[in-house]
Amino acid sequence: MSQISPDERAKRRASTISLFYNLLATTIKLVGAVLTGSVSLLSEALHSATDVVASLFAYIGVRVGSVPPDENHPYGHGKVETLAGFGESVLLILIVFYLLFEGVRRLFQGSELASLEVGMGVMLFSTITSLIVGLYVSKVGKRTRSLALQSNGQHLMIDFWTSAGLVVALGVMRFTGWLWIDAVLAIAIALWLLRGAYRLAHQAFHELIDHCLPESEIAQIDTILRGMPGVLSYHQLRTRRSGAMRYIDLHIVVPSDWNLETAHKVADQLEKQIESVLAPAQCVIHVDPYDPERANERRIAIASSWERQTP
Repeated sequence: MSQISPDERAKRRASTISLFYNLLATTIKLVGAVLTGSVSLLSEALHSATDVVASLFAYIGVRVGSVPPDENHPYGHGKVETLAGFGESVLLILIVFYLLFEGVRRLFQGSELASLEVGMGVMLFSTITSLIVGLYVSKVGKRTRSLALQSNGQHLMIDFWTSAGLVVALGVMRFTGWLWIDAVLAIAIALWLLRGAYRLAHQAFHELIDHCLPESEIAQIDTILRGMPGVLSYHQLRTRRSGAMRYIDLHIVVPSDWNLETAHKVADQLEKQIESVLAPAQCVIHVDPYDPERANERRIAIASSWERQTP
């Protein structure tokens, strides 16, 4: 039985904490809504219920995504985690539009709230705990490069901001009677959150269609290859990401008088360097002996490409 890496253990712990916290928060808000008869608190409870679904996405995605490669899935199951992150992002966007709808509706129709002190207590608890759990889950997601956890952390931070906004709105309404304030806050928070939701969905989508690695990571690969003595050039560099794992394959050109053992040793060393710098990563390097004719053809092709791009 294979051992679970520290990162995978941290991801599982974070997804479990997130799931159980959202279940607890939803239950508390529902009880508070029933006791106070607050429509706003009931709406926030329904919002938290969607966070439970998001946490389930992360919980399942992290566990399935960490399953080792097998005969039918030689590249592993990392895309399950990316797919979960994309699903969470879509749900996040739907929540934002729901908040916009509710904010506009309440702005024109008004809100009816009762037992504001009880509601403020419930939402203050939600504000503090969602911030703590949200920061923790987001930190683990960024450190382990888990889109599912990063997206789930965004859900929890939405809960923090909406809870904090509702605490402020309840407090102001308690002392001023200005019932329109919670609607204005809901609209402002929703517009602010829409940008983050779009960015998460955009990132997950590009990973699902095997977008290349960022330019900064490509530059690291280029530096390693150019720094290896004896390697004349490289070409056909292809990169992609699946979950947290990066996949790199390329061809290097070495002197034609090198024997097979030397060429293999250099390729193996380069693979290990690239995998170490971009960990977790898998790198495969194909060795080509130097061929003057092919090198000239490649130079001509590159020159033609530059000419087409030059206005």
